Amino acid sequence: MRKSRRNYTLYAVMMVVFCSLIYFAVSSGERFSHLQKQPPSADTSPFDIFLNIMAGNMSHPLAMLLFQMIIILVFVRIFSRIFKYIGQPGVIGEIVAGIVLGPSLLGYLWPGISDVLFPARSLPNLELVSQIGLVLFMFVIGMELDFGILKNKINETLVISHAGIVVPFFLGTVSSFWVYEEYAAGQTDFLPFALFLGISMSITAFPVLARIVQERNKTHTPVGILSLASAANDDVTAWCLLAVVIAIAKAGTFVSALYTIGLTAAYILFMFLVARPFLKKIGALYANKEVINKSFVGFIFLVLIISSVTTEVIGIHALFGAFMAGVVMPVNFGFRKVMMEKVEDIATVLFLPLFFAYTGLNTQIGLINSPALWGICLMFILVSITGKLGGCALAARAVGESWKDSLIIGTLMNTRGLMELVALNIGREMGVLPPEIFAILVLMALSTSFMTTPLLILIEKLYRNKPELNKYKRLVLCFGRPDSGRLLLNVARVLFGKQLKQMKVVAAHYTLGTDLAPVKAMQYARESFEPIVKEANKLHLKIDKRYKVTDKLNQEIVKLGNEAATDLLLLGAGPRFMSGESHTENKAGFNIPLISSLFNLLRNTPMHLPGVLLRRKIENIMSRVECPVAVFENRDFRRASRYFFIISCEADLFMLGYLGTIFSNGVSKVKIYIHAAAESEKILEEKIEAAAAEYAGQVETAHLMTPDTRFYPQKDILFMSYDACKELAADSRLYELLPSFLAIRPQVTGNVKQD
Repeated sequence: MRKSRRNYTLYAVMMVVFCSLIYFAVSSGERFSHLQKQPPSADTSPFDIFLNIMAGNMSHPLAMLLFQMIIILVFVRIFSRIFKYIGQPGVIGEIVAGIVLGPSLLGYLWPGISDVLFPARSLPNLELVSQIGLVLFMFVIGMELDFGILKNKINETLVISHAGIVVPFFLGTVSSFWVYEEYAAGQTDFLPFALFLGISMSITAFPVLARIVQERNKTHTPVGILSLASAANDDVTAWCLLAVVIAIAKAGTFVSALYTIGLTAAYILFMFLVARPFLKKIGALYANKEVINKSFVGFIFLVLIISSVTTEVIGIHALFGAFMAGVVMPVNFGFRKVMMEKVEDIATVLFLPLFFAYTGLNTQIGLINSPALWGICLMFILVSITGKLGGCALAARAVGESWKDSLIIGTLMNTRGLMELVALNIGREMGVLPPEIFAILVLMALSTSFMTTPLLILIEKLYRNKPELNKYKRLVLCFGRPDSGRLLLNVARVLFGKQLKQMKVVAAHYTLGTDLAPVKAMQYARESFEPIVKEANKLHLKIDKRYKVTDKLNQEIVKLGNEAATDLLLLGAGPRFMSGESHTENKAGFNIPLISSLFNLLRNTPMHLPGVLLRRKIENIMSRVECPVAVFENRDFRRASRYFFIISCEADLFMLGYLGTIFSNGVSKVKIYIHAAAESEKILEEKIEAAAAEYAGQVETAHLMTPDTRFYPQKDILFMSYDACKELAADSRLYELLPSFLAIRPQVTGNVKQD
């Protein structure tokens, strides 16, 4: 306390002494007042002086830029949420936000406000910042692209991307015949006008496509990778063609364009033959280091900037240099993850929306003001869709992709977005594109971008309702109690959906013991199969009935499961079969030898407990069959209306293969619980969302299941792996709250026990 008082006293004395000295020094400087500039007028109040200072501060380029960033980010977040709500990717909302802030809406309705918020002198600064954000984003996209996967599909990529160039380019030049004479003849020559129309039909908006692929969790899927690679090739080619068109428009010669194309080819060769091996060697030095130091991060950014400025100087766009820099980064150490964590959020959340907004600020749609112009607009939209979507889809199909993936690739490649607007602005500034045609092409670019998500959803729905025929061929049901057969058939219908009608269904029932009279056996067989036959008739299914009197239950089930082309062996289990085995001990913990011996004898001897298989017997069967085995535990199950999955580790992801057949039966929603450790929960969630991306809006994920989770036994059904079931059974609280469930062990080969 005494020390604190002394410090406060020292502080007070110091402030009094030095403030007095400062006042004395300033007062002594009054003798220089005759040398100062003219003081403010006496009529100007101090508050007016303050307002003038504030106005000057607001007009400063930095303050203006920061103020514009605030406005843009607020509008971008609002429109992004709105568009996500209506099922569009947020990136389309960001584009529309820029259009709203530009002359198309804000400048048209309130020009005074628009001039104050976005004066013309401030736009160059906004453009530079937005371009930096786009360069960072493309660097991240390049790092996320696994180029090694593309080695086997380089031919497909070239075919698809160049089909997406030549077909729409041809259709664009042909369409110029109908509009040149009336709208462009007085402003430009036919050749550059036709070439600019062709290039406008050929460009794919790689950043917008990448955002859509990213938001739909297709970045690491084969169709997503092929689309990204094709779009990258498409845009590199398109920018080279744009350089040719610019050269022709300016000088009427191909020579300048040939220089650009040659330098671009040399740059790409240098990046793959020199830069990539060099970075790989440097990456090997950091492979075993726990921390990537700032010097190395600075070196990576230096490579990014050099690559970007090289492509910018050559004549293609800086973003392709950023993309190439990301592609050639080494893949043998964890720096990619670190770099993406450092760059991705700041690029996508802060800088990239500025690029979308800036382009929107330079777009004016109100020039389309007559029926003739709207007719031309519709024609250009149809031509662009036919050339780009149709050309890429047919090319993808020709190189061996399925119709579904081909249509997805064509739809994604049809996205033009703001890369199109960049090319259009070049044509407008050169005077090649008249204002009306420029506005029409802008609307075409926005329309083809806006339609991407609805088309993807439509394609997924069309092909989701057509599950692969003959994917599953044979189902074996083994049941004890007669009513168990009916329940197992209903469970199989839930699991396989419409595919069940294409399968051979074998229903097996065994009576234990060899001293049963034949007449009695026939009666047992008839009574046992009666419920399942009635249920099969309702479902319009034919079943192959198998009945046998035997004292070797396990062996008979194993023999049936190992018959050729069995896709699933479905067994009925006893209630709480996982928790039904424990050692018999007295309360003090001492074994009772006689009871233990009797228990072991009963446990290892085949028993006829109708409809009941204990855990040990089930696992004995599993160890001797190669086909998948599913165990259904009935907990008062009636008919499914809610559907749940439990995924606890990566080995359980095989369960997602059943989503297609489940949804084929009209199921609208499946909820997946991720019952995993915290460190692996996020990884599993990402993989589940990626695998279930084609079922947009139908798969819901939730965190770890807790004792508070509520199920309805009569209408809920749960699917999980057999290993996950054993894990849950270790926690009696969780195991007891489960509804009726199907525990599936996937197919195994080479590790089964032989009889």
